[in-house]
Amino acid sequence: MRQAHAEDARTEARRVVRNLLGEEHPTAGTLIADARPVLGDARTDRCLALALGASLTRRSAELSAVAALLVGTRDLGQEWWGRARGGKLPAPDEVLETAVAIEPWTDLTALEMLAAWIADDTADELWGPAVAGVDLNSWQAEDRFELPPGVKPGQRLVVHFDAGGRLDAVVTRRPDDDLGSNLDFHSLRYSRPAEAQWSWGVAAGLGPHPLPGEDPDPYAREVDSTAVGILRAWGLRHGATHEQLGERWKNVGDVVAAIERVDWMWRSAEWFGWWRGASALVDDSGYLPYRLEELASG
Repeated sequence: MRQAHAEDARTEARRVVRNLLGEEHPTAGTLIADARPVLGDARTDRCLALALGASLTRRSAELSAVAALLVGTRDLGQEWWGRARGGKLPAPDEVLETAVAIEPWTDLTALEMLAAWIADDTADELWGPAVAGVDLNSWQAEDRFELPPGVKPGQRLVVHFDAGGRLDAVVTRRPDDDLGSNLDFHSLRYSRPAEAQWSWGVAAGLGPHPLPGEDPDPYAREVDSTAVGILRAWGLRHGATHEQLGERWKNVGDVVAAIERVDWMWRSAEWFGWWRGASALVDDSGYLPYRLEELASG
């Protein structure tokens, strides 16, 4: 059942990518080619450099951010990149150039941060600035934020819940005559850049995603046969099929493709340890022996 949900998500993601980018089968090459006339060569090359600098298990996330920037720039125009943001926030072009983390987005890469900005700016352009933020990990609908002054019963207020994500809160009069608000979950929506970021990552998957100009090919690097044996055997014991794992893992590309096929995120929690081990193998991490020990002890 969980794997069926994963396939449903991929089907929906492919539909959204087709609508937003015109791609039936999104690839890194087509994304970069589509970005050049919209972002310009200099910005596209800088995005490409940042994606090249990411680990291979993060490359898909970086490219997904580029998809958001492509769609957002189409919507807002190239002037968005030079627009000062006020306070301590630089213009997007400066962030792209320096790739320096800025509070409170230090948990995001530069490309992910820019994708969040353009998704939010597009949402503000469409639906107006949000009056408050809410955490949708709680589905409580009533009185989740302090109402701004001057509101009236029946008025709909835009609230923020995620980068590019918005929904409406309806002002209502409570039995004690105080005003409150109820979140309208049916109004939940995302801006086009946010949709592009999610859908590209899901539709294109983890990879392999070779990028223009890569030499040597990082996906061609051979992987440790002992680690391969441990990870493949564990996967088979815990429900992965031979078809999902593939005939062999000779190089990094084989491992990345297998990680994508097994849908580990849709399986039991113990698969997170397998993911950590497989990722360490892909990234040629010094943590690989410890990740394999963790997997064996679990």
